[in-house]
Amino acid sequence: MAEQRSIRTYILIAAGTLAVIVAVLMLLARTGSRPLPSEAQVSEEQKAYLQQIVVADARMSAAENFLGNTVTYLDAQVTNKGGRGIRQLELELVFVDMLDQVVLRHTAHPITPRSAPLRPGQTRSFQVSFEHMPVDWNQALPTITPTSIQF
Repeated sequence: MAEQRSIRTYILIAAGTLAVIVAVLMLLARTGSRPLPSEAQVSEEQKAYLQQIVVADARMSAAENFLGNTVTYLDAQVTNKGGRGIRQLELELVFVDMLDQVVLRHTAHPITPRSAPLRPGQTRSFQVSFEHMPVDWNQALPTITPTSIQF
């Protein structure tokens, strides 16, 4: 009988501890970066403002990492031509093959809540790295399209 009580006590303590851990993790997740809205949730103002985002000076390069594997890099600059500061920006990168068929679609986040906002008129460099590029990629620059924004 006493043994059953001690087992129940341990189970209750473990359940309570687990509940506290889950609550703390949920709280931390809520206070972290907010996800960008999906395309259906993007407001008309945000859609219109995407026209004010200019990506320029894009170039591809490759280098070997310390394991001897080739890493491919996209370096570019993003400019905010509009009148509002940007806290988050999402870009879609589309790589194609020799037949213009999509071989890789990647989402890049050059502006995040962890970086300083991109102020009106400001330009910032960014880099995206790729560990594995498709063999049939045509070696050309991807099509870069702003898809989501948070002010």
